[in-house]
Amino acid sequence: MLNRRLTARSGLLTTALAVALATLAIYPLEQVAPTVSLGVVYLPAVLLIAAYWGFALGLLASLASAAAFNFFHLPPVGRFTIANSSNWVALAAFALVAVVVATMAELARGRAAEAERRRGEADLAAALARELLAGERTEAALKATAERLRSALALSAAAIELGERQPAAGQLALALTDSAGHRRATLLVGDDLAEETLVRLRTQVAPALAALVAVALDRDAAVAQAVEAAALRRSNELGTALLRAVSHDLRTPLTAIVTAGHALGSGSLSAEEREQLSGAVVEEGARLGALIDKLFDLSRLQAGRVEPRREPVSLEEVLLAAEDSVSADPGMVHLTVDPATPTLVADAAQLERAFANLLENALRYAGEQPVNVSVRRLGSRLVVRVSDRGPGIPAGEQELVFEPFYRGSDAGALKGTGLGLAIAKGFVEANGGVIGVESLPGQGTSLVVSFPA
Repeated sequence: MLNRRLTARSGLLTTALAVALATLAIYPLEQVAPTVSLGVVYLPAVLLIAAYWGFALGLLASLASAAAFNFFHLPPVGRFTIANSSNWVALAAFALVAVVVATMAELARGRAAEAERRRGEADLAAALARELLAGERTEAALKATAERLRSALALSAAAIELGERQPAAGQLALALTDSAGHRRATLLVGDDLAEETLVRLRTQVAPALAALVAVALDRDAAVAQAVEAAALRRSNELGTALLRAVSHDLRTPLTAIVTAGHALGSGSLSAEEREQLSGAVVEEGARLGALIDKLFDLSRLQAGRVEPRREPVSLEEVLLAAEDSVSADPGMVHLTVDPATPTLVADAAQLERAFANLLENALRYAGEQPVNVSVRRLGSRLVVRVSDRGPGIPAGEQELVFEPFYRGSDAGALKGTGLGLAIAKGFVEANGGVIGVESLPGQGTSLVVSFPA
Protein backbone atom coordinates (compact mmCIF):
# COMPACT_ATOMS: atom_id res chain seq x y z
CA MET A 1 0.00 0.00 0.00
CA LEU A 2 2.83 2.43 0.89
CA ASN A 3 4.54 1.68 -2.43
CA ARG A 4 1.34 2.46 -4.28
CA ARG A 5 1.00 5.80 -2.46
CA LEU A 6 4.60 6.67 -3.25
CA THR A 7 4.09 5.73 -6.90
CA ALA A 8 0.92 7.82 -7.22
CA ARG A 9 2.55 10.78 -5.47
CA SER A 10 5.64 10.60 -7.68
CA GLY A 11 3.40 10.33 -10.72
CA LEU A 12 1.47 13.49 -9.79
CA LEU A 13 4.69 15.40 -9.09
CA THR A 14 6.20 14.22 -12.39
CA THR A 15 3.02 15.22 -14.26
CA ALA A 16 3.09 18.71 -12.78
CA LEU A 17 6.79 19.12 -13.49
CA ALA A 18 6.52 17.81 -17.07
CA VAL A 19 3.58 20.11 -17.90
CA ALA A 20 5.42 23.07 -16.38
CA LEU A 21 8.61 22.38 -18.34
CA ALA A 22 6.68 21.95 -21.60
CA THR A 23 4.83 25.23 -20.92
CA LEU A 24 8.13 27.06 -20.36
CA ALA A 25 9.71 25.46 -23.43
CA ILE A 26 7.00 26.98 -25.69
CA TYR A 27 7.97 30.60 -24.90
CA PRO A 28 11.23 30.64 -26.86
CA LEU A 29 9.65 28.53 -29.61
CA GLU A 30 6.94 31.19 -30.22
CA GLN A 31 9.66 33.30 -31.86
CA VAL A 32 10.09 30.77 -34.67
CA ALA A 33 6.69 29.06 -35.05
CA PRO A 34 3.02 29.88 -34.73
CA THR A 35 1.77 29.42 -31.16
CA VAL A 36 -1.22 27.34 -32.22
CA SER A 37 1.10 24.65 -33.64
CA LEU A 38 3.28 24.34 -30.52
CA GLY A 39 0.84 22.18 -28.56
CA VAL A 40 2.79 19.13 -29.73
CA VAL A 41 5.48 20.07 -27.21
CA TYR A 42 3.26 18.61 -24.50
CA LEU A 43 2.90 15.23 -26.23
CA PRO A 44 6.23 13.70 -25.06
CA ALA A 45 5.29 14.48 -21.46
CA VAL A 46 1.85 12.88 -21.93
CA LEU A 47 3.45 9.81 -23.55
CA LEU A 48 6.00 9.44 -20.74
CA ILE A 49 3.40 9.74 -17.97
CA ALA A 50 0.98 7.30 -19.63
CA ALA A 51 3.68 4.75 -20.37
CA TYR A 52 5.10 4.73 -16.87
CA TRP A 53 2.14 5.49 -14.58
CA GLY A 54 -0.81 4.33 -16.65
CA PHE A 55 -3.79 5.71 -18.50
CA ALA A 56 -5.33 7.64 -15.59
CA LEU A 57 -2.31 9.87 -15.02
CA GLY A 58 -1.75 10.06 -18.78
CA LEU A 59 -5.28 11.41 -19.23
CA LEU A 60 -4.69 13.83 -16.38
CA ALA A 61 -1.45 14.97 -18.04
CA SER A 62 -3.25 15.53 -21.36
CA LEU A 63 -6.01 17.60 -19.71
CA ALA A 64 -3.48 19.55 -17.66
CA SER A 65 -1.44 20.18 -20.83
CA ALA A 66 -4.51 21.44 -22.68
CA ALA A 67 -5.40 23.73 -19.78
CA ALA A 68 -1.85 25.08 -19.47
CA PHE A 69 -1.58 25.65 -23.23
CA ASN A 70 -4.88 27.54 -23.20
CA PHE A 71 -4.06 29.60 -20.09
CA PHE A 72 -0.45 30.57 -20.86
CA HIS A 73 -0.21 30.67 -24.64
CA LEU A 74 -3.57 31.02 -26.43
CA PRO A 75 -4.94 34.56 -26.44
CA PRO A 76 -6.31 36.03 -24.30
CA VAL A 77 -3.34 34.88 -22.17
CA GLY A 78 -4.01 34.40 -18.45
CA ARG A 79 -7.64 33.34 -18.96
CA PHE A 80 -9.35 30.04 -19.77
CA THR A 81 -11.06 31.55 -22.82
CA ILE A 82 -10.11 31.63 -26.51
CA ALA A 83 -10.51 34.78 -28.58
CA ASN A 84 -10.01 33.22 -31.99
CA SER A 85 -12.51 30.48 -32.86
CA SER A 86 -9.94 28.69 -35.00
CA ASN A 87 -7.88 28.11 -31.86
CA TRP A 88 -10.77 26.03 -30.47
CA VAL A 89 -10.26 23.58 -33.28
CA ALA A 90 -6.51 23.47 -32.62
CA LEU A 91 -7.01 22.98 -28.89
CA ALA A 92 -9.62 20.26 -29.43
CA ALA A 93 -7.31 18.50 -31.90
CA PHE A 94 -4.47 18.73 -29.42
CA ALA A 95 -6.64 17.33 -26.60
CA LEU A 96 -7.81 14.47 -28.83
CA VAL A 97 -4.25 13.64 -29.90
CA ALA A 98 -3.14 13.75 -26.27
CA VAL A 99 -5.88 11.33 -25.25
CA VAL A 100 -5.04 9.01 -28.16
CA VAL A 101 -1.35 9.13 -27.22
CA ALA A 102 -2.20 8.33 -23.60
CA THR A 103 -4.42 5.44 -24.69
CA MET A 104 -1.77 3.98 -26.97
CA ALA A 105 0.85 4.35 -24.28
CA GLU A 106 -1.42 2.53 -21.82
CA LEU A 107 -1.99 -0.27 -24.32
CA ALA A 108 1.76 -0.59 -24.91
CA ARG A 109 2.33 -0.52 -21.17
CA GLY A 110 -0.26 -3.24 -20.65
CA ARG A 111 1.22 -5.40 -23.36
CA ALA A 112 4.71 -4.95 -21.93
CA ALA A 113 3.41 -5.86 -18.47
CA GLU A 114 1.63 -8.91 -19.91
CA ALA A 115 4.79 -9.96 -21.75
CA GLU A 116 6.83 -9.52 -18.59
CA ARG A 117 4.28 -11.53 -16.60
CA ARG A 118 4.33 -14.32 -19.16
CA ARG A 119 8.12 -14.30 -19.22
CA GLY A 120 8.12 -14.54 -15.43
CA GLU A 121 5.68 -17.45 -15.58
CA ALA A 122 7.84 -19.18 -18.22
CA ASP A 123 10.94 -18.66 -16.08
CA LEU A 124 9.08 -19.99 -13.05
CA ALA A 125 7.86 -23.03 -14.99
CA ALA A 126 11.41 -23.72 -16.21
CA ALA A 127 12.75 -23.40 -12.66
CA LEU A 128 10.07 -25.72 -11.30
CA ALA A 129 10.82 -28.20 -14.08
CA ARG A 130 14.50 -28.20 -13.12
CA GLU A 131 13.64 -28.77 -9.47
CA LEU A 132 11.20 -31.61 -10.16
CA LEU A 133 12.83 -33.38 -13.08
CA ALA A 134 16.53 -33.00 -12.32
CA GLY A 135 16.43 -34.96 -9.05
CA GLU A 136 16.20 -38.71 -8.65
CA ARG A 137 12.98 -38.80 -6.66
CA THR A 138 9.98 -36.48 -7.04
CA GLU A 139 8.98 -36.74 -3.39
CA ALA A 140 12.37 -35.44 -2.29
CA ALA A 141 12.20 -32.49 -4.74
CA LEU A 142 8.75 -31.25 -3.69
CA LYS A 143 10.05 -29.25 -0.72
CA ALA A 144 12.59 -27.34 -2.84
CA THR A 145 9.95 -26.81 -5.54
CA ALA A 146 7.47 -25.38 -3.03
CA GLU A 147 10.13 -23.04 -1.61
CA ARG A 148 11.00 -21.75 -5.09
CA LEU A 149 7.30 -21.19 -5.81
CA ARG A 150 6.85 -19.34 -2.50
CA SER A 151 9.82 -17.08 -3.23
CA ALA A 152 8.83 -16.35 -6.84
CA LEU A 153 5.24 -15.35 -5.99
CA ALA A 154 6.04 -13.75 -2.61
CA LEU A 155 3.70 -16.15 -0.80
CA SER A 156 3.58 -16.33 2.99
CA ALA A 157 3.78 -20.14 2.84
CA ALA A 158 3.71 -22.93 0.26
CA ALA A 159 3.88 -26.72 0.38
CA ILE A 160 3.30 -29.51 -2.13
CA GLU A 161 2.00 -32.83 -0.82
CA LEU A 162 1.44 -35.98 -2.86
CA GLY A 163 -2.12 -37.18 -3.10
CA GLU A 164 -5.14 -35.40 -1.66
CA ARG A 165 -4.64 -33.19 1.41
CA GLN A 166 -7.11 -31.12 3.39
CA PRO A 167 -6.03 -27.54 4.16
CA ALA A 168 -5.28 -26.64 7.77
CA ALA A 169 -6.35 -23.40 9.40
CA GLY A 170 -5.01 -20.45 7.45
CA GLN A 171 -4.40 -22.49 4.29
CA LEU A 172 -5.89 -22.86 0.83
CA ALA A 173 -5.63 -26.14 -1.10
CA LEU A 174 -5.28 -26.29 -4.89
CA ALA A 175 -5.65 -29.69 -6.54
CA LEU A 176 -2.88 -30.68 -8.96
CA THR A 177 -4.52 -33.05 -11.43
CA ASP A 178 -3.16 -34.78 -14.52
CA SER A 179 -4.68 -34.76 -17.99
CA ALA A 180 -7.01 -37.61 -17.03
CA GLY A 181 -8.39 -35.66 -14.07
CA HIS A 182 -6.65 -37.72 -11.38
CA ARG A 183 -5.33 -35.73 -8.46
CA ARG A 184 -1.61 -36.40 -8.19
CA ALA A 185 -0.74 -33.82 -5.54
CA THR A 186 -2.04 -30.83 -3.58
CA LEU A 187 -0.61 -27.31 -3.44
CA LEU A 188 -1.11 -25.72 -0.01
CA VAL A 189 -0.68 -21.95 0.29
CA GLY A 190 -1.56 -19.31 2.87
CA ASP A 191 -5.06 -17.86 2.70
CA ASP A 192 -3.77 -14.26 2.85
CA LEU A 193 -3.37 -14.06 -0.94
CA ALA A 194 -4.25 -11.05 -3.02
CA GLU A 195 -7.06 -11.74 -5.48
CA GLU A 196 -4.71 -11.22 -8.44
CA THR A 197 -2.19 -13.73 -7.05
CA LEU A 198 -4.92 -16.29 -6.35
CA VAL A 199 -6.26 -15.99 -9.89
CA ARG A 200 -2.74 -16.38 -11.26
CA LEU A 201 -2.20 -19.47 -9.12
CA ARG A 202 -5.46 -21.09 -10.23
CA THR A 203 -5.25 -20.28 -13.94
CA GLN A 204 -1.52 -20.29 -14.72
CA VAL A 205 0.76 -21.72 -12.05
CA ALA A 206 -1.27 -24.68 -10.74
CA PRO A 207 -1.96 -26.24 -14.19
CA ALA A 208 1.71 -25.98 -15.19
CA LEU A 209 2.83 -27.35 -11.82
CA ALA A 210 0.31 -30.19 -12.07
CA ALA A 211 1.68 -31.20 -15.47
CA LEU A 212 5.25 -31.17 -14.15
CA VAL A 213 4.34 -33.23 -11.07
CA ALA A 214 2.51 -35.76 -13.25
CA VAL A 215 5.53 -36.07 -15.57
CA ALA A 216 7.90 -36.43 -12.61
CA LEU A 217 5.75 -39.10 -10.96
CA ASP A 218 5.39 -40.98 -14.24
CA ARG A 219 9.17 -40.80 -14.60
CA ASP A 220 9.58 -42.25 -11.10
CA ALA A 221 7.24 -45.07 -12.01
CA ALA A 222 9.14 -45.72 -15.25
CA VAL A 223 12.48 -45.71 -13.41
CA ALA A 224 11.10 -48.08 -10.77
CA GLN A 225 9.84 -50.41 -13.49
CA ALA A 226 13.21 -50.26 -15.22
CA VAL A 227 15.00 -51.06 -11.97
CA GLU A 228 12.59 -53.91 -11.30
CA ALA A 229 13.05 -55.21 -14.83
CA ALA A 230 16.82 -55.00 -14.43
CA ALA A 231 16.59 -56.82 -11.12
CA LEU A 232 14.42 -59.52 -12.68
CA ARG A 233 16.81 -59.83 -15.61
CA ARG A 234 19.71 -60.02 -13.19
CA SER A 235 17.84 -62.61 -11.18
CA ASN A 236 17.18 -64.65 -14.30
CA GLU A 237 20.83 -64.42 -15.30
CA LEU A 238 21.87 -65.42 -11.82
CA GLY A 239 19.39 -68.28 -11.83
CA THR A 240 20.69 -69.50 -15.18
CA ALA A 241 24.27 -69.27 -13.96
CA LEU A 242 23.29 -71.00 -10.74
CA LEU A 243 21.69 -73.88 -12.61
CA ARG A 244 24.71 -74.15 -14.87
CA ALA A 245 27.12 -74.13 -11.94
CA VAL A 246 25.02 -76.43 -9.81
CA SER A 247 24.49 -78.90 -12.63
CA HIS A 248 28.24 -79.30 -12.94
CA ASP A 249 29.64 -78.66 -9.48
CA LEU A 250 26.97 -80.67 -7.65
CA ARG A 251 26.99 -83.51 -10.13
CA THR A 252 30.76 -84.07 -9.84
CA PRO A 253 30.91 -84.83 -6.08
CA LEU A 254 27.57 -86.61 -6.19
CA THR A 255 28.81 -88.88 -8.98
CA ALA A 256 31.98 -89.62 -7.01
CA ILE A 257 30.00 -90.39 -3.83
CA VAL A 258 27.52 -92.65 -5.63
CA THR A 259 30.31 -94.48 -7.46
CA ALA A 260 32.27 -94.99 -4.25
CA GLY A 261 29.14 -96.13 -2.46
CA HIS A 262 28.45 -98.81 -5.08
CA ALA A 263 32.04 -99.94 -4.97
CA LEU A 264 32.02 -100.24 -1.18
CA GLY A 265 29.23 -102.80 -1.50
CA SER A 266 31.55 -105.18 -3.30
CA GLY A 267 32.93 -108.02 -1.17
CA SER A 268 36.13 -108.35 -3.19
CA LEU A 269 37.67 -105.07 -1.99
CA SER A 270 40.77 -105.05 0.11
CA ALA A 271 41.01 -103.02 3.31
CA GLU A 272 43.23 -100.48 1.58
CA GLU A 273 40.76 -100.04 -1.26
CA ARG A 274 37.89 -99.63 1.19
CA GLU A 275 39.85 -96.97 3.03
CA GLN A 276 40.54 -95.10 -0.21
CA LEU A 277 36.90 -95.22 -1.25
CA SER A 278 35.78 -94.12 2.21
CA GLY A 279 38.21 -91.21 2.06
CA ALA A 280 36.85 -90.25 -1.36
CA VAL A 281 33.29 -90.23 -0.01
CA VAL A 282 34.31 -88.00 2.90
CA GLU A 283 36.32 -85.65 0.65
CA GLU A 284 33.59 -85.28 -1.97
CA GLY A 285 30.97 -84.89 0.77
CA ALA A 286 33.00 -82.07 2.31
CA ARG A 287 33.32 -80.48 -1.12
CA LEU A 288 29.57 -80.75 -1.62
CA GLY A 289 28.93 -79.25 1.83
CA ALA A 290 31.28 -76.35 1.10
CA LEU A 291 29.44 -75.60 -2.14
CA ILE A 292 26.09 -75.62 -0.36
CA ASP A 293 27.48 -73.28 2.30
CA LYS A 294 28.66 -70.88 -0.39
CA LEU A 295 25.31 -70.93 -2.14
CA PHE A 296 23.62 -70.22 1.17
CA ASP A 297 26.03 -67.35 1.91
CA LEU A 298 25.47 -65.86 -1.54
CA SER A 299 21.68 -66.04 -1.19
CA ARG A 300 21.83 -64.29 2.20
CA LEU A 301 24.10 -61.55 0.86
CA GLN A 302 21.98 -60.88 -2.19
CA ALA A 303 18.81 -60.83 -0.10
CA GLY A 304 20.37 -58.28 2.27
CA ARG A 305 19.93 -60.55 5.29
CA VAL A 306 23.49 -60.28 6.57
CA GLU A 307 23.60 -58.34 9.85
CA PRO A 308 27.12 -58.24 11.31
CA ARG A 309 27.54 -58.81 15.05
CA ARG A 310 30.16 -56.16 15.64
CA GLU A 311 32.73 -56.61 18.39
CA PRO A 312 36.47 -55.99 18.76
CA VAL A 313 38.37 -58.65 16.81
CA SER A 314 42.01 -59.32 15.98
CA LEU A 315 42.70 -59.55 12.28
CA GLU A 316 45.60 -61.89 13.00
CA GLU A 317 43.32 -64.35 14.80
CA VAL A 318 40.72 -64.08 12.03
CA LEU A 319 43.33 -64.84 9.37
CA LEU A 320 44.77 -67.78 11.32
CA ALA A 321 41.26 -69.26 11.67
CA ALA A 322 40.67 -68.73 7.93
CA GLU A 323 43.96 -70.51 7.15
CA ASP A 324 42.94 -73.48 9.28
CA SER A 325 39.54 -73.69 7.57
CA VAL A 326 41.05 -74.06 4.09
CA SER A 327 43.39 -76.88 5.18
CA ALA A 328 46.43 -75.34 3.52
CA ASP A 329 49.62 -77.36 3.45
CA PRO A 330 52.28 -76.23 5.92
CA GLY A 331 54.29 -73.30 4.62
CA MET A 332 51.84 -72.44 1.86
CA VAL A 333 50.53 -69.34 3.66
CA HIS A 334 52.99 -66.71 4.92
CA LEU A 335 51.25 -64.35 7.34
CA THR A 336 52.85 -61.04 8.35
CA VAL A 337 51.08 -58.78 10.85
CA ASP A 338 52.38 -55.35 11.87
CA PRO A 339 52.56 -55.30 15.72
CA ALA A 340 51.03 -51.80 15.70
CA THR A 341 47.86 -53.04 14.02
CA PRO A 342 44.86 -52.16 16.22
CA THR A 343 41.81 -54.34 16.74
CA LEU A 344 38.89 -54.05 14.35
CA VAL A 345 35.22 -53.75 15.28
CA ALA A 346 33.50 -56.25 13.01
CA ASP A 347 31.86 -59.68 12.81
CA ALA A 348 34.71 -62.19 13.26
CA ALA A 349 32.77 -65.12 11.75
CA GLN A 350 31.87 -63.20 8.60
CA LEU A 351 35.42 -61.94 8.13
CA GLU A 352 36.74 -65.49 8.60
CA ARG A 353 34.44 -66.68 5.80
CA ALA A 354 35.57 -63.78 3.60
CA PHE A 355 39.30 -64.37 4.10
CA ALA A 356 38.89 -68.14 3.80
CA ASN A 357 37.45 -67.58 0.34
CA LEU A 358 40.29 -65.22 -0.57
CA LEU A 359 42.91 -67.72 0.62
CA GLU A 360 41.19 -70.57 -1.17
CA ASN A 361 41.18 -68.58 -4.40
CA ALA A 362 44.82 -67.53 -4.02
CA LEU A 363 45.98 -71.09 -3.23
CA ARG A 364 44.09 -72.43 -6.23
CA TYR A 365 45.96 -70.17 -8.66
CA ALA A 366 49.33 -70.06 -6.84
CA GLY A 367 50.16 -73.66 -7.72
CA GLU A 368 53.16 -74.69 -5.64
CA GLN A 369 54.13 -71.11 -4.77
CA PRO A 370 53.25 -69.82 -1.28
CA VAL A 371 50.56 -67.18 -0.68
CA ASN A 372 51.67 -64.05 1.18
CA VAL A 373 49.25 -62.33 3.56
CA SER A 374 50.18 -59.00 5.16
CA VAL A 375 48.31 -56.81 7.65
CA ARG A 376 49.30 -53.24 8.42
CA ARG A 377 47.90 -49.82 9.08
CA LEU A 378 48.11 -47.17 6.36
CA GLY A 379 46.93 -43.81 7.63
CA SER A 380 43.34 -44.19 8.72
CA ARG A 381 42.89 -47.64 7.12
CA LEU A 382 43.71 -51.21 8.09
CA VAL A 383 44.91 -52.96 4.95
CA VAL A 384 45.10 -56.71 4.32
CA ARG A 385 46.81 -57.95 1.15
CA VAL A 386 46.43 -61.53 -0.05
CA SER A 387 49.02 -62.07 -2.80
CA ASP A 388 49.81 -65.01 -5.01
CA ARG A 389 52.36 -65.61 -7.78
CA GLY A 390 49.90 -67.14 -10.19
CA PRO A 391 49.16 -66.23 -13.80
CA GLY A 392 47.52 -62.91 -12.90
CA ILE A 393 44.26 -61.47 -14.15
CA PRO A 394 43.92 -59.60 -17.48
CA ALA A 395 42.96 -55.93 -17.13
CA GLY A 396 39.65 -56.49 -18.89
CA GLU A 397 38.57 -59.13 -16.36
CA GLN A 398 39.55 -57.39 -13.12
CA GLU A 399 36.16 -55.69 -12.78
CA LEU A 400 34.35 -59.02 -13.28
CA VAL A 401 36.12 -61.29 -10.79
CA PHE A 402 33.75 -60.31 -7.97
CA GLU A 403 30.65 -61.25 -9.98
CA PRO A 404 28.91 -64.46 -8.85
CA PHE A 405 29.83 -67.55 -10.91
CA TYR A 406 32.41 -65.64 -12.95
CA ARG A 407 35.54 -67.65 -13.68
CA GLY A 408 38.50 -66.13 -15.46
CA SER A 409 39.60 -67.13 -18.91
CA ASP A 410 42.72 -68.75 -17.40
CA ALA A 411 40.78 -70.91 -14.93
CA GLY A 412 41.16 -73.89 -17.20
CA ALA A 413 40.67 -77.19 -15.42
CA LEU A 414 41.07 -75.67 -11.94
CA LYS A 415 38.25 -76.55 -9.61
CA GLY A 416 36.00 -73.71 -8.50
CA THR A 417 32.49 -72.32 -8.72
CA GLY A 418 33.19 -68.63 -9.15
CA LEU A 419 31.45 -67.85 -5.84
CA GLY A 420 34.36 -67.26 -3.47
CA LEU A 421 35.30 -63.70 -4.42
CA ALA A 422 31.66 -62.60 -4.67
CA ILE A 423 31.00 -63.91 -1.14
CA ALA A 424 34.21 -62.33 0.16
CA LYS A 425 33.21 -58.96 -1.31
CA GLY A 426 29.73 -59.20 0.26
CA PHE A 427 31.02 -60.00 3.77
CA VAL A 428 33.78 -57.37 3.59
CA GLU A 429 31.37 -54.61 2.52
CA ALA A 430 28.81 -55.69 5.13
CA ASN A 431 31.48 -54.98 7.75
CA GLY A 432 32.32 -51.53 6.40
CA GLY A 433 35.32 -52.51 4.27
CA VAL A 434 36.23 -52.32 0.60
CA ILE A 435 37.96 -54.85 -1.59
CA GLY A 436 39.87 -54.48 -4.81
CA VAL A 437 42.24 -56.33 -7.08
CA GLU A 438 45.76 -55.49 -8.26
CA SER A 439 47.19 -57.75 -10.91
CA LEU A 440 49.57 -57.94 -13.81
CA PRO A 441 49.40 -60.91 -16.20
CA GLY A 442 52.25 -63.31 -15.47
CA GLN A 443 53.21 -61.57 -12.21
CA GLY A 444 50.48 -62.68 -9.82
CA THR A 445 47.49 -61.10 -8.14
CA SER A 446 46.92 -59.17 -4.92
CA LEU A 447 43.46 -58.95 -3.39
CA VAL A 448 43.45 -55.83 -1.21
CA VAL A 449 40.97 -55.45 1.65
CA SER A 450 40.81 -52.30 3.78
CA PHE A 451 38.74 -51.19 6.76
CA PRO A 452 38.51 -47.90 8.66
CA ALA A 453 41.05 -48.07 11.49
